[in-house]
Amino acid sequence: MAKNRPDQQAGHSGEFQKNRQKIFKTQNVCAICGKPVDKSLKYPHPLSKTVDHIIPVSKGGHPSDINNLQLAHWTCNRAKGANISDAKKIEVSDVISNRNLPHSLDWKNFRKRKKDAADKTKKILQE
Repeated sequence: MAKNRPDQQAGHSGEFQKNRQKIFKTQNVCAICGKPVDKSLKYPHPLSKTVDHIIPVSKGGHPSDINNLQLAHWTCNRAKGANISDAKKIEVSDVISNRNLPHSLDWKNFRKRKKDAADKTKKILQE
């Protein structure tokens, strides 16, 4: 039987969701790389917003305590993983992922959309 994550179990799920919304409302900068988070970007965009556990739950961190949660880019959070790291050590590169595959066979428009997305990402990273 698969184990559920502690922040999704009965005692922590509601508190985690409430604190997650507080983090999204009060923080604007990725705590890992130090760059602004564009909250309009939605998952699966690599620079979308997510909540990171400062001390990972697997290392004994509290799953829903607001003092153990921070705002992060999705990519930064994935790069950090279950490590306890100092802030601003993970750099977001120009090439964020090689997993952005097209959902269409319209290749001419795909290249244009891919270039527009790359330009938007570079603009966000330069701010």
